[in-house]
Amino acid sequence: MDWQSLSLSLKLALATLAVLLPFGIWAGRKLAYSRFFGKSLIEALVVLPLVLPPTVLGYYLLVSLGGDSVIGRLAQEFFGIQLTFNFFGLLIASIIFNIPFIVQPIQRAFEAIPRDLIDAGAVSGLSPWRTFLHIELPLAWPGILSASVLTFVHTLGEFGVVLMMGGSIPGETKTIAISIYDRVQAFDLASADRMALLLLILSLGAVAVSFFAAARAMRRPRS
Repeated sequence: MDWQSLSLSLKLALATLAVLLPFGIWAGRKLAYSRFFGKSLIEALVVLPLVLPPTVLGYYLLVSLGGDSVIGRLAQEFFGIQLTFNFFGLLIASIIFNIPFIVQPIQRAFEAIPRDLIDAGAVSGLSPWRTFLHIELPLAWPGILSASVLTFVHTLGEFGVVLMMGGSIPGETKTIAISIYDRVQAFDLASADRMALLLLILSLGAVAVSFFAAARAMRRPRS
């Protein structure tokens, strides 16, 4: 079992979720409630990482952020940061690739909230912030939870994008999915079996817990 790669994958999944969750709540709510010119284009851009082959997205990220790119040179010159073939590069790739997994479910959750409830909160004297905290957020919570779990689990198993952006550097960019691939390439199927089974159990457990928690939240009586 490659515990180092598993630890790196868990770290990447948690960091990705920590960055994307606040953004996903803001962007999903904004897209759910707003009507503006170009909204369809924004929604299409949100979905784009979902329909692009991972290697294609990884290639464009590598070209855009690599050392020979304008962005890569500026980051290196002004901040001393390399944007590829390190954990930071993996995080950037993971954030971009997971945008549809966090934004779309949250957008649908906010769209499902009856507008009458929000209007009633405003009429009752609640500020927009208190309306969000006490009405919108509890009602959208099942969708937010599902989006969080999808993002976390998807990050654990992602292969193409992280391989293109980070390669396979042990302890730095070699995730559990890449480790499984390497073991298969080396015909070490016993190790690959163990790691794949562990990843399957982790993913299934996370999804099952999220479904259970979301179902309980939906059955809970509203005060």
